[in-house]
Amino acid sequence: MSASELYTKYTRVWIPDPDEVWRSAEVIKDYKVGDKSLHLKLEDETLYEYPIDPQGNELPFLRNPDILVGENDLTALSYLHEPAVLHNLKVRFIESNHIYTYCGIVLVAINPYEQLPIYGQDVIYAYSGQNMGDMDPHIFAVAEEAYKQMARDEKNQSIIVSGESGAGKTVSAKYAMRFFATVGGSASEPNIETKVLSSIPVMEAIGNAKTTRNDNSSRFGKYIQIGFDKGYRIIGANMRTYLLEKSRVVFQAEDERNYHIFYQLCASASLPEFKDLGLTCAEDYFYTSQGGDTSIDGVDDADDFEKTRHAFTLLGVKESHQMTIFRIIAAILHLGNLEIRVERDGDACSILSEDNHLNSFCSLLGVEHSQMEHWLCHRKLVTRAETYVKSMSLQQVVNARNALAKHIYARLFRWIMQHINKSLHTTIKQHSFIGVLDIYGFETFEVNSFEQFCINYANEKLQQQFNLHVFKLEQEEYMKEGIPWTLIDFYDNQPCIDLIEAKLGILDLLDEECKVPKGTDQNWAQKLYDRHANSQHFQKPRMSNTSFIVLHFADKVEYQSEGFLEKNRDTVYEEQINILKASKYQMVADLFQDEKDAASTTSVRKEIPKVSVRSARPAIKAANKEHKKTVGHQFRNSLHLLMETLNATTPHYVRCIKPNDEKLSFKFDSKRVVQQLRACGVLETIRISAAGFPSRWSYHDFFNRYRVLMKKRDLCNSDKKQICQTLLEDLIKDPDKFHFGRTKIFFRAGQVAYLEKLRADKFRAATIMIQKTVRGWLQRVRYKKLRQATVIIQCYVRGHLARRLAEHLRRTRAAIIFQKQYRMLRTLQAYQRVRSAAITIQAFARGMIVRRIYHKILVEHKAITLQKYTRGWLARTRFRRVRAATIVLQCYYRRMKARQQLKALKIEARSAEHLKKLNVGMENKVVQLQRKIDEQNKEYKLLHEQLSTLTSAHSSEVEKLKKELLRYQQSHQGDGNQLVSLQEEMEHLRLELEKTHSERKVMEDSYFKEKDLLRKHIFDLEEENTFLKQEKEELNSRILCQSEDEFARIAVEENIQMKKELEEERARYQNLVKEYSRLEQRYDNLRDEITIMKQAPGHRRNPSNQSSLESDSNYPSISASEIGDTEDIMPQVEEVGMEEAAMDMTLFLKLQKRVRELEQERKKLQTQLKKKEEESKKPQVTEVKTEVTSEHEDFAYNSLKRQELESENKKLKNELNELRKAIADKATQNNSSNDIQDSYNLLLNQLKLANEELEVRKEEVLILRTQIMKAAQQKEIGKNVESIASDTRWPNSDKHIDQEDAIEAYQGMCKTNQLLEAQLQDQRREHEEEVEDLKNQMDAMKEEMEKQQESFLQTLQLSPEVQVEFGLQREITRLTNENLDLKELLEKLEKNEKKLKKELKVYIKKVQDFQAFQTVVPAERRQRECHMQVAVQRKEKNFQGMLEYYKEDEPLLIQNLITDLKPQAVSATVPCLPAYILYMCIRHADYINDDQKVHSLLTSTINGIKRVLKKHSNDFEMTSFWLANTRRLLHCLKQYSGDAGFMTQNTPKQNEHCLKNFDLTEYRQVLDHLSIQIYQQLIKIAEGTFHHMIVSAVLENESIQGLSGVKPMGYRNRSSSMAEGDSSYSLDEIIRQLNAFHTIMCDQGMDPEIVQQVFKQLFYMINAVALNNLLLRKDVCSWSTGMQLRFNISQLEEWIRAKNLQESGAAQTLEPLIQAAQLLQLKKKTSEDAEAICSLCTSLTTQQIVKILNLYTPVNEFEERVTVAFIRDIQMHLQERNDPPQLLLDFKHMFPVLFPFNPSSITMDSIDLPASLNLEFLNKV
Repeated sequence: MSASELYTKYTRVWIPDPDEVWRSAEVIKDYKVGDKSLHLKLEDETLYEYPIDPQGNELPFLRNPDILVGENDLTALSYLHEPAVLHNLKVRFIESNHIYTYCGIVLVAINPYEQLPIYGQDVIYAYSGQNMGDMDPHIFAVAEEAYKQMARDEKNQSIIVSGESGAGKTVSAKYAMRFFATVGGSASEPNIETKVLSSIPVMEAIGNAKTTRNDNSSRFGKYIQIGFDKGYRIIGANMRTYLLEKSRVVFQAEDERNYHIFYQLCASASLPEFKDLGLTCAEDYFYTSQGGDTSIDGVDDADDFEKTRHAFTLLGVKESHQMTIFRIIAAILHLGNLEIRVERDGDACSILSEDNHLNSFCSLLGVEHSQMEHWLCHRKLVTRAETYVKSMSLQQVVNARNALAKHIYARLFRWIMQHINKSLHTTIKQHSFIGVLDIYGFETFEVNSFEQFCINYANEKLQQQFNLHVFKLEQEEYMKEGIPWTLIDFYDNQPCIDLIEAKLGILDLLDEECKVPKGTDQNWAQKLYDRHANSQHFQKPRMSNTSFIVLHFADKVEYQSEGFLEKNRDTVYEEQINILKASKYQMVADLFQDEKDAASTTSVRKEIPKVSVRSARPAIKAANKEHKKTVGHQFRNSLHLLMETLNATTPHYVRCIKPNDEKLSFKFDSKRVVQQLRACGVLETIRISAAGFPSRWSYHDFFNRYRVLMKKRDLCNSDKKQICQTLLEDLIKDPDKFHFGRTKIFFRAGQVAYLEKLRADKFRAATIMIQKTVRGWLQRVRYKKLRQATVIIQCYVRGHLARRLAEHLRRTRAAIIFQKQYRMLRTLQAYQRVRSAAITIQAFARGMIVRRIYHKILVEHKAITLQKYTRGWLARTRFRRVRAATIVLQCYYRRMKARQQLKALKIEARSAEHLKKLNVGMENKVVQLQRKIDEQNKEYKLLHEQLSTLTSAHSSEVEKLKKELLRYQQSHQGDGNQLVSLQEEMEHLRLELEKTHSERKVMEDSYFKEKDLLRKHIFDLEEENTFLKQEKEELNSRILCQSEDEFARIAVEENIQMKKELEEERARYQNLVKEYSRLEQRYDNLRDEITIMKQAPGHRRNPSNQSSLESDSNYPSISASEIGDTEDIMPQVEEVGMEEAAMDMTLFLKLQKRVRELEQERKKLQTQLKKKEEESKKPQVTEVKTEVTSEHEDFAYNSLKRQELESENKKLKNELNELRKAIADKATQNNSSNDIQDSYNLLLNQLKLANEELEVRKEEVLILRTQIMKAAQQKEIGKNVESIASDTRWPNSDKHIDQEDAIEAYQGMCKTNQLLEAQLQDQRREHEEEVEDLKNQMDAMKEEMEKQQESFLQTLQLSPEVQVEFGLQREITRLTNENLDLKELLEKLEKNEKKLKKELKVYIKKVQDFQAFQTVVPAERRQRECHMQVAVQRKEKNFQGMLEYYKEDEPLLIQNLITDLKPQAVSATVPCLPAYILYMCIRHADYINDDQKVHSLLTSTINGIKRVLKKHSNDFEMTSFWLANTRRLLHCLKQYSGDAGFMTQNTPKQNEHCLKNFDLTEYRQVLDHLSIQIYQQLIKIAEGTFHHMIVSAVLENESIQGLSGVKPMGYRNRSSSMAEGDSSYSLDEIIRQLNAFHTIMCDQGMDPEIVQQVFKQLFYMINAVALNNLLLRKDVCSWSTGMQLRFNISQLEEWIRAKNLQESGAAQTLEPLIQAAQLLQLKKKTSEDAEAICSLCTSLTTQQIVKILNLYTPVNEFEERVTVAFIRDIQMHLQERNDPPQLLLDFKHMFPVLFPFNPSSITMDSIDLPASLNLEFLNKV
């Protein structure tokens, strides 16, 4: 890619600037090769021409795109160079207030000179367990990376913290150590991590001092090794020190201080224990007042001294040793104040013996005053011949005094370091360690001496090791990805190191000059000039002969040779040391005893094989300077040892940067920062990275980012790797600019920026196209609006003109109409007058004519009427006479015929009755009767015809008789008496007929009345029954409502009064419980160990297994009602014992089940028979005796059959009992497994026979049922037929007919008609119902057809596309309905499948139980249990809800019910069954008034639960199970305590189960404690399950696919930082886990209130962890992440609503996270936006809001960053808030738990014990 392609218009570059180092500018004219200058425009709009050397052609550095500015990792920048690094650090430090930034493997830390809230415990926990690239840069991230690699790779680690004074090295090292102490808590000693942290104040007090650059500058180097065991917990530590700045003890530059300990001791001199030290304020002492001001702003020396003393105590330093340390420090201060007098012209000096400071010095150190006074001013010279004493000059005395003070302090410093190491070492074998190296950075001052030379020498060695490590990591990365490796030219500082440490190097020549008796600094400098004049790293200054220049990797440094020899020799006179060795204080003497030091060192080394306590310098062997090693030699040896240690570990680098020299918070001095970046090697890291392929992208991320540059045909390819290769080959022509690795694409520097430029151009072109289209659309819309407005105006104008014309035409037409109507009206009125006159004349004329005609007709009509009435009267009179004569004749004839018929009927009736008696019981009776009916019907028809002929003949005869009677009356007047008699006889017959009719009517009326009365009585009874039921339900509901209202009112009042007190007391109480549980756990551990040592193995009884009792019958528990049918069998079972009866109990239950089925069928048949009897009783009122007799015979037959079946069932039961008894007797006689097996086989055969017999009986029952049904039907038919037959028998004889028989025949016909009418009505009713159903179906079909026709018509009116869509919707609806039906069917099949699986498990368990039963049980135990169980089973009829057990069975009870119980074993029973069983045992102990048994059982229960929870400390199901059972046991103890407050909801039956003798309030308190502990363990397990899932599922998972864009990032995810395998989780997994927890707790009967509190705690933890991670990660603070986060939270809220947990407050705990997501999505520009944010984010603190705004990162270049002014505006709006200073949420915070009281509705006597619990030793009372 040529320069002309890069340096185009609008490209931004960096140009050098004398003030800001680098300045940004923009190219305003395209650059062409050969141009002599580059036309630029600066940020202040000034134009600038940047000159270009035509030979070198060095163009300015290119600036990175804005989207890359502020990156977490400097190596992610596309253009890697100095200005880019400096600008990125400045933006992060000034705008975002981020002090940490990655630079590859280096963490750059800029000192903010301000306390930041980013180092708390919550931040440590947030970084713990995270990958290095997942979180924002932090010292904790580096520490976590080291800790993780140590655990994963099992290799020692080192953290190298470097930087110049004031950069924050010591603080960074301290925070790293705090992280290790928090994460790797000690395993052996509980306070080892406290000791590690306590060493920091001590080291700062004796090794740190105020300098011009730092108020707490560390004046020595230290390497702290923190040791870990195999569990990676801290077991100890070791510390090495390097090059203590001893000169600071006797000299401080201006505005500097001595070591802090001197000022701390002076500030506390007024304390009583320090009066003997004779100290005053620090300004009074020469060694503490040379720098001027002795105080530091914001530092309280007295308070720091208390912390130092406390740290000494924690480290195990005795009070006596502490006082000795302080005496030595005070003695050094007094030594500096000695008054030295000059004598004899300055050749000799002396000190007054009365000098108070000398007296104090000698008394404090316990040395002789005279000797010290003498040898401070004299020295001993030893020659071969003699030894003599020589006086020293003033300067020599001062030097000697200062040397002594430095030596004393150095020895004290070394002693303290050795004691710290002794207190931190351990005898446990060290597995690995992490070292923290806090060492001085590269230093250069105006005057550089021996200390600066050693410091820079150490930094040269560290830089070489750093370069090699970076180079090695680059090579490993390239080799791993398969990238061709080419050697990168990087700076190698080995020649500079050789100049210093090689043979005849600077240090070698210095040591040689020190050995020369008259050696001077000038001679040494001259030797350097002569030896190294030609070295490329050594130079001689032009203006000096005593200085030399070394070209270090960071800068050129000029050293002044003055003082090098003296500091290298470190001379102390032997006489002064000997005086100190003779001190009366043992500790002072030990400081200078070389042998003891060596011995102690060797002893320590022997004791600790792994952790070596090694000083930076070996002990001084003698005061003789010729025989002791020089300081330079010691430093070189210790440096080599340090490098060996570092090379054997995996290093991690922290480079501390000092932003300014004024110590101002968040001020960035570019010059000073660039100087330090060059010195600390950060830029060298950048240069090495830039020389290779610094930008690295995974194929997936590259594809997502640059897919806009790809062609459509390329996107069709499924291989993303191939697509990326094709794209890059098209875009970047130079193949050397990129390489394809196995998982990543590697780019040269600048290529990603070029791709970003192409992407931005593509987006810009697309944006222009969109803008063009939108603007055209807007113009078209505007034109359409104008055109539409014009058309509307024209429309209104034209309408107005048309309306005017219409009005004129309407008025003209109206005038014409008015004229026409008026003229018509005048003409009409004239016509009507003429017409009215004509009509009047005609009316009068016509009326006159009509009246004349009427009068004529009226006269003729009256004559005709008179004639009509006269003729009618004459005809009626004649008719009456003829009718009367005819009636007389008819009556006589009819009487004669009726008598004849009556006689014939009586004869026939007597013969039929005889025939009926003879033929009773014949089977063909019905057939004959049917035939007889047919014959009689035929005869009836014939008789009817005969009767009609006779009637006509009779009428004709009557007429003849009447005529003859008239003739006789006329002829014989004397025959009148005979006629009268005939009339009387006819009247008598008529009266009898009426009488029979009235009797019949009376009988019918009485029948109907009785029937109505019965119906009415039944109806009244039913109404009364329903009324009583309703009244009962109303009373029950009223009682329940009253009890609930009263209870609720009492609860509300109590809650209002005690809520606040309970909350405070609960929180304090639960903290105490937590502490108590921890102490109790330790006590249990010790007790378990003692128990294990003392306990002897004992005999444990083997309980019988009766699990088949419930498995085969599919009844988990057998109620008393079900066993009621076998009460007569159980005594026999009891005699042989439950162990023998258990094996055939299954068979018994099967037979019992069959018997129950037969009994149910028998009951059904009885009810049917009763119904038939009731129905048959009503028609029996009018039936004859023969029918009643036949019915009783049928019923007797059915009863006999039923009794026979019952006797057969009893026979089967007896046979079963005899079989069981025989097997039990045989089992008692012979216990061998073969006999049991034979008896079992025999039992199976008997079972088969019994089953066959039962099947036969079942078939007989079915046959009997069908016969009864048929008999009932035939009976009704027979009744009807008999009644018809009996009523229609009279036509057999037409000769003799009696009147009574005719009446009976008439009644039979009426009944027959009624039956036929009833049948006809039934058929009509059925027909009407069928017709109604068919009509309903037709109506439904019609409605459906109408709907389909309407939809079809609507569809036809639509367009074809809409028709297709409508058809699809209908088809989808149909398919959805079908799917729902199929889904219901599938659910039924799944339920059936589950049922079959459960039955399969039951059968499997049956086989296992049978196998387990074959084990032989001891005879004594069996006999005792037999007697026990016989006694219990006899009382099982009236179970009182108590369980009895023997005292020796208590351990077995606890084992089976608590220790070995699995929650799955009781999942199909009553929830919290163990709690109910325990309470029933407690209740029995209370019943028998055995307080020891109650105490023992409750204590064992509580201890057993604790042991189970300790064993299953990570099992959520087990913990939840025992929390539910503990709460249920506590509820039972309260509910049945007898306290009225707890018994408000009890039933009378439950009140009978209350405790009578003991008050268990104290045990309730203990169980409450235990519940809190279990709840806390449950929360801990649940939080541990969710903790590693939250960040990935809530923040990182893309629930909305394609929403989050990939940003050109590139924290280079090193292999060491990434975990093996994919650890990503989706939100569905969290929801599935929540469902699992919810299901477990609900199935186990957990109180709903506790479930709500558990999920409130879990959702708070989800909120806290996600929000903390959001506040510590820049890459997730974007708009797209806010959208994803809001969607994920909505899913969680939907889950809360689905589970009805709205009242738990779980949704409210997510409010901070919701507001954070909304904050990411809100607009962030204007002041109104700031006000909206402040009003919305009420659950977020000010620091959290500002932190999120600082972290907000645009995903692409079209988003805007949050400006600093906007953040300041937010802070102004929020300054009135009183928010806590804490940034992160405490995700370990636990809400106080509130346990409710939930009484149970289950009574104790309704609970049965499953056989699977093996609790057969429990006896029901």
